[in-house]
Amino acid sequence: MAAGPSVFARAAELESGGTPFVLATVVAVRRPTSARPGASGIVHPDGTIEGWVGGSCAQPVVVREALRALADGQPRLLRLSKDAPGEGRRGDGVVELVMTCHSGGTLEIYVEPHLPAPHLWIAGTTPIAGALVALGAASGWRVSLFDPVADTEAFPAAEAVLGDRDLHLREFDAPPYVVVATQGVWDEEAVLAALRRDVAYVGLVASPTRAAVVRQWLRDETGLAEERIAALRAPAGLDLGAETAEEVALSILGELVQIRRGRAAFVAAPGPATIAGRVAATSGGEAAVPIVDDIVLVDPVCGMTVDRKDARHLAEYGGIVYAFCQMVCRTRFIHDPASFVAAASAPASVSSEPASPEA
Repeated sequence: MAAGPSVFARAAELESGGTPFVLATVVAVRRPTSARPGASGIVHPDGTIEGWVGGSCAQPVVVREALRALADGQPRLLRLSKDAPGEGRRGDGVVELVMTCHSGGTLEIYVEPHLPAPHLWIAGTTPIAGALVALGAASGWRVSLFDPVADTEAFPAAEAVLGDRDLHLREFDAPPYVVVATQGVWDEEAVLAALRRDVAYVGLVASPTRAAVVRQWLRDETGLAEERIAALRAPAGLDLGAETAEEVALSILGELVQIRRGRAAFVAAPGPATIAGRVAATSGGEAAVPIVDDIVLVDPVCGMTVDRKDARHLAEYGGIVYAFCQMVCRTRFIHDPASFVAAASAPASVSSEPASPEA
């Protein structure tokens, strides 16, 4: 029986809803077989099938190969025959499968996976982040940007522009690919938030020296398992000799394509988590900071003045909340706050020598 419009209507419904499925279509037969050319079925990720692609001998094999297609994202042409020399992929790409039924016959079935567009999450508002938003969306990715100071109008290609806390809490139907392009502003927090979640990839735009600092901070301050830290790609992207923001973005997208198509020579997805995926933004070795109106905006570690609207690295000591220019300063402070507070509050030394008389 040829495929009726209900199969294609169902496929369109699943496609529009972003639900993964496989469309299996009989393209050729040699009788005796119960299926006819044009017969189609939809195979779902749980192994259930809607439609008809053959009898009790063919259907389990088709489902098995369909699930493999969902896993690797690659279509395949199946040839089921009692006379097959053995099971395996031929040089021309056809997958040979042995038909075990006594009725004989041959079926050729095209198995095509339909996967929703992958999610790309980008942290930061830097030029590289902007280029990655534009190129990622143009390449078919569903792009979301995360930064507390991001202007939605500045990133028109993004599907969503969200705050930094959404990086901890935003729901997803498929593991997103996360690129941190904050370039020193909130690298550590963004990388930590991504590594705590079941994502497909975490990359950091940074120099090798800066990347080493972030990795050491993760080891010293967060309690993350080493296998998760080891999956961090830093510096992110293929080594193309990129210089401009667009070239760096292109090198990162190239790496993401490698991973998505199963061509990467490294393990991209972080290993089993030791910390629950959905956590408050202030957990993981960081003391919770109360919401207050007044904070000390002079970094007690380096002396830099922090703009109130950009104050995101905070710590409390003695009932006073201090702002820091970057996570490195905050980390130094929380290990020995008393010494930094004392140094910051000490009066400037006054010379004991008498003032020179005026001429």
